[in-house]
Amino acid sequence: MPELPEVETVRTGLSPAMEGAVITRAQVNRPDLRWPFPDRMADRLTGRKVERLRRRSKYILADLDGGESLLIHLGMSGRMTVSGDPLGQFVHDHPAAEKHDHVVLDMDNGARVTFNDPRRFGAMDLLPTDGAQAHPLLARLGPEPLGNSFDGVYLAQALKFRRSPIKAALLDQRVVAGLGNIYVCEALFRAGISPLRRCDRIASARLTALAPIIRDVLAEAIAAGGSSLKDFRQASGELGYFQHRFEVYGREAEACRAPDCGASIRREVQSGRSSFFCPQCQR
Repeated sequence: MPELPEVETVRTGLSPAMEGAVITRAQVNRPDLRWPFPDRMADRLTGRKVERLRRRSKYILADLDGGESLLIHLGMSGRMTVSGDPLGQFVHDHPAAEKHDHVVLDMDNGARVTFNDPRRFGAMDLLPTDGAQAHPLLARLGPEPLGNSFDGVYLAQALKFRRSPIKAALLDQRVVAGLGNIYVCEALFRAGISPLRRCDRIASARLTALAPIIRDVLAEAIAAGGSSLKDFRQASGELGYFQHRFEVYGREAEACRAPDCGASIRREVQSGRSSFFCPQCQR
């Protein structure tokens, strides 16, 4: 499932084609994805100007001039791609329609935005822009890890009494929004913290130091266009490249890249998710 860097990469890629443009035609080709689409979604989108694209956790929100926002979640295999952009950001002509093109938005600048989702675990909803934070999918989210409210002091306070493993705590979207399996594994490796260690058994200084490491990992992944493992593509259709810089994720039994380490990367299953780590470097 795309994590924060992938979603932010998609949002940035969609922005030149959508922000300030009017949706001249919205085509909705099925009644639902993971959940039913909102009532009359195509009619409510058609003719609306996209005033702003923003991201909250792993969701994209398109704020419309009619007072509603389109909430988008990519799910496991969802892609939003742009074709026919007259601004020169994209070189693709409009492609032939594909089987899993579930929502298609034609913009008044000539761009077409297509949401394709073979596995249909994605979602779209329309909600009032004012008070959007009260939506059930957004209401309980923690701070953005790249925002001003997330720092070492907050993270240490949030985790110091938790008895759960640090990996599970960081995946809890109520603690910090947008983190997923890949980037938690990578951040914990850089911090030298085992994903198996309980939060309440980690020194506050180590938890405090973890916050800027998380921010650095996410920023580097965004700069690399995210990570493409199976389905993820940028809005231009290109792959992300951060997967080539993984230190631990997906590298089970391979040698740790830390100088003079000599250990092999291990994989442990925690709550149904694979945790990759170096048993020598991470304690």
